[in-house]
Amino acid sequence: MSNKMNSDGDRKLTNVFERYLTVWVALCIVGGIVLGKLAPGLARTLDGMAIYVNDAPVVSIPIAICLFFMMYPIMVKIDFASVVKAGRSGKPVWLTLFVNWAIKPFTMYAIALLFLGFLFRGLIGAEATDLVKMPFRLDLAVGATHGAGTVVLHEGVKMLQVPLWRSYFAGCILLGIAPCTAMVLVWGYLAKGNDGLTLIMVAINSLSMLVLYGVLGGFLLGVGKLPVPWQALLLSIIIYVALPLVAGYLSRKWIIQAKGEKWFTEKFLHVLTPITILALLTTLVLLFSFKGETILNNPLTILWIAIPLFLQTMLIFWLGYGWARLLKLPYRDAAPAAMIGASNHFEVAIATATMLFGLSSGAALATVVGVLIEVPVMLWLVKICLRTQHWFGNERA
Repeated sequence: MSNKMNSDGDRKLTNVFERYLTVWVALCIVGGIVLGKLAPGLARTLDGMAIYVNDAPVVSIPIAICLFFMMYPIMVKIDFASVVKAGRSGKPVWLTLFVNWAIKPFTMYAIALLFLGFLFRGLIGAEATDLVKMPFRLDLAVGATHGAGTVVLHEGVKMLQVPLWRSYFAGCILLGIAPCTAMVLVWGYLAKGNDGLTLIMVAINSLSMLVLYGVLGGFLLGVGKLPVPWQALLLSIIIYVALPLVAGYLSRKWIIQAKGEKWFTEKFLHVLTPITILALLTTLVLLFSFKGETILNNPLTILWIAIPLFLQTMLIFWLGYGWARLLKLPYRDAAPAAMIGASNHFEVAIATATMLFGLSSGAALATVVGVLIEVPVMLWLVKICLRTQHWFGNERA
């Protein structure tokens, strides 16, 4: 994260990738669609470079590499030793955990089902279907049903044909169970929040995801008639959360011991700063090279997905912010506590959607829409926080 504080205490972003992330994502949409038209086989060829189990592609190697480099720079910034200090933080940590894991997944499920499954179903296409990967280790005959899908043969590979709205719905679920552990460091900083507390909550969220992401993901996807085997979710968590987490922890420890904390902070992290965004943008180009036809045929698709995601973000923010006020938290703790629930860990959501349902799936597209609206919505919430500091007493951030 590259930022600065001027003489009157304002905090601003100077990193061009973070500051204009929405613009970069929009350019990736255009670039991906053009790539899909000019070289329709490229993304498919790259996605075909995969680890196979029972003749079925399970992990796309190029995407896995991109997603590792999306996650590693985040994890290496976290001092997990600071988790032991969480007990002293008390209320804001427990508030964040409660909102993130006891409320947010279920409100996302309800809001997405209402809009995508009912209000917008006709606009998306009541009869429109999507082809997603066959669940890991599941071998059904062509014509068999599984959840809301039917097994079909597509280009010699068994796929599951599901209603398109359910595929978007699955992507929203995967976003709803992924509390932010990356960009929230930016949002908390801009809102003049407690940076130390934000880092502690990021560490706790990263650790809690190892257990709760798979449990809630498997349960809610199953209820939504898009069941996935637990092995697949476990493999996704190992590859996209545990591996970069362990790599980040060990390399951080080794680098600080060898070169010192000052070199680590000023040199090493500075080099890593653009890597997460570059890896994200590369992944997005590949995703949109597959989904270009869908978007061109129905250009309002992104809007239909964005509306429930926006409403979910606002609901979770105000629940967290309101409870923080009722609990009489100081502003500098209340702001990051509300932000971390409102923001999503879209890196893990994209990774999991790609692995479970495929690079070309509607679920993967829905997680990308989460990236598209993340920056403008969260910057708006930062401004709301700054304008309401007086709600929390006379303390100044």
